[in-house]
Amino acid sequence: MTQLSTQPLCDLLIAGAGPAGMAAAIEARRAGLQVIVADEGEALGGQIYRNLGHSPLADARVLGDDYLAGRDLIERFDASGARLLSRASVWQIAFEDGRAVAMLTRRPHGADAGGTLDIAARAVLVATGAQERPWPVRGWTLPGVMGVGAAQTLLKSSGLAPSRDAVLAGCGPLLWLFASQLLNAGRQVRAIIDTTPRDAWRAAFPHALPALAGADYLLKGVRMMRAVKRAGIPVHRGARVVSIEGEAHAERVRFVDEHGVPRAIDTSLVLLHQGVIPSTQLARSLGCEHRWDTASACWRPRTDARGRSSVERVWIAGDGAGIGGAKAAALAGTLAALEIARELGVLDAPTRDARSRPALRALKRHLAVRPLLDALYTPRAALRRPADDVIVCRCEEITAGEVRGIAALGCQGPNQMKAFSRCGMGPCQGRWCGTTVGELIAQVQERPVAEVGYYRIRAPIKPVTVDEIADSIALDEDFTRGEFPS
Repeated sequence: MTQLSTQPLCDLLIAGAGPAGMAAAIEARRAGLQVIVADEGEALGGQIYRNLGHSPLADARVLGDDYLAGRDLIERFDASGARLLSRASVWQIAFEDGRAVAMLTRRPHGADAGGTLDIAARAVLVATGAQERPWPVRGWTLPGVMGVGAAQTLLKSSGLAPSRDAVLAGCGPLLWLFASQLLNAGRQVRAIIDTTPRDAWRAAFPHALPALAGADYLLKGVRMMRAVKRAGIPVHRGARVVSIEGEAHAERVRFVDEHGVPRAIDTSLVLLHQGVIPSTQLARSLGCEHRWDTASACWRPRTDARGRSSVERVWIAGDGAGIGGAKAAALAGTLAALEIARELGVLDAPTRDARSRPALRALKRHLAVRPLLDALYTPRAALRRPADDVIVCRCEEITAGEVRGIAALGCQGPNQMKAFSRCGMGPCQGRWCGTTVGELIAQVQERPVAEVGYYRIRAPIKPVTVDEIADSIALDEDFTRGEFPS
């Protein structure tokens, strides 16, 4: 077994190379910090700008101007002198002697061997972005059922588009964005099953006037919906009681329409979506405090306006701190980097404040629409808390009924539920059941979700093999010597 060796100290380690991570790296380098960015992807961009410049569809503008706008951010990152560790998963961060030591696993690629390495840093920025909100329905584990986000990833990375009989079900901006992208690619959609309640506008209306500050977002949404209408795609609004049927794979999707009439659509591919929520696993493993956001029905870390978390020398920026979209994420990354630079002594407070003002003003505008979108598209409790026969924990095949039954016996929270039922003990480590399990316990015991809590996340937060831990790998000379361009 090869002994791990700690790499030389850098100033800032950023986990995630999406908009927030790239923007933070650019600003931190401008301030003179030595920056290493680790990301699981093959290249820069994160989920939103995945495969930008290499996607078979990028030049045809199938994915839209917002996707192509990421090129400027990537080019500025490349010119910044920040170091990118691609194909690298951060699976543990520990603190010793006033610094953070991150343990990463890097996947092999070509002649490059895979293995594990350590990176020490004076500060850490978590920019791990968002994940799709789990939406457990009957049949969601069948082959032929996947998330809209996963389908969009295939479109960006490989140019793979779903078949013509695909049915999109759920709600939220991504549902309409993906439908419009498929139309741009010359593909068709069988139907859209929109679960947004018809009266959702009543809750959204008080937020309408402030949302006008971000009117460009609203106009984009209107254009996407009009594109779907022009294409003649059937849209079933106000749907509820969605389920998927099939023997060996998905064969049809059933739902009740807004008039209470049961309907069924035959299809071999169902793409589900109920919005996105912050990805909190890494932040939780670091001990960062989180709170339950009632407006968007999800957990989010407690941070200040500049991304500082409850743990010393740890900042969180982008959608991992709260959903705001790509542009807001980049601005949040910039603000976090400026605060880190001040904390590490390379910027004084007046300089930080002067450089922060444009980003703070722009961030306020980009976030103005979020309360309206949360009121419109946060799924109702009936959609988030499935029937007893629905599988909640896909890894261990635990149903909602089993969770409710254990909760009725007095199980106090998700961690005790894990011990009783193995919920959250599979490869996803609770990413796809944690929020639902907490809500089910709260429902049965008539307690606030915030009081019920969430799983205790322990390292490794991503699956890692013994072989990978045993194989220590070295970085290239620039990394090893700790040399960065001035």
